[in-house]
Amino acid sequence: MVRDDLGSTVAALTADELDQSRRRRLLGRLVDQVRGRRPGNLFKPRTAIRWLTDTVAEISPHVPVRDRETLLRHFDGLDGDALADRLIRNAVRATAGVGAAGGGVAAVEWVVTPTLLSAPVLLAAETVAVVAIELKLIGELHEAYGVRLPGSTSQRAVTLVRSWAAQRGINPLLPGVGVGAVLGTAARKELRERLLRRFGRNLTTLGPFLTGAAVAGFLNGRATKGLGERIREDLRNGPPALGS
Repeated sequence: MVRDDLGSTVAALTADELDQSRRRRLLGRLVDQVRGRRPGNLFKPRTAIRWLTDTVAEISPHVPVRDRETLLRHFDGLDGDALADRLIRNAVRATAGVGAAGGGVAAVEWVVTPTLLSAPVLLAAETVAVVAIELKLIGELHEAYGVRLPGSTSQRAVTLVRSWAAQRGINPLLPGVGVGAVLGTAARKELRERLLRRFGRNLTTLGPFLTGAAVAGFLNGRATKGLGERIREDLRNGPPALGS
């Protein structure tokens, strides 16, 4: 099924250590899968953001978030701030790598002008990949600081999407977090607004030749680092603010 394949591709793109050729192949596969869904005219901002909102909500349960015990084993016992530093660094590299890979694909499209018609599909794919990496980062930062989110996989995914949209940490004791959590009207509006800003920023990927790759990689990495630092500060400073 195309939908299952898209979730698997996005999950693969969130891996800590991918060489750039593998990342580019996965992003190319994601572009094909997005195109295969016939998402409508992504040149129209409303269509694009509606599609992205639905797709981010759909793929979020597929994002592989490692629990605290797995993280401690994987990173040789790093804990607390040291573990958070490593998680943020790895996520920055991953989103910067997606930007560079997307820029590389776009550089090819500049050579054959008619294929620029696929540019919005590339931007949509890159945006979904970057959001997935950042959802994983948010989940694992919570685990690193001992804040385990309650509920089923799908309920935790909703909570992570809310956290990403608000750019804040989660207090699992607050109402609406975990069991029974849903992406309500206000949360979807916040998600759409955040995605609109992210989608617009990803337009840098379309810079001519390889300039797009350099700029997109830098901007992706900077945004991911800022997000990671904000979430970490919430988790350091007691009950996180989201939902309070």
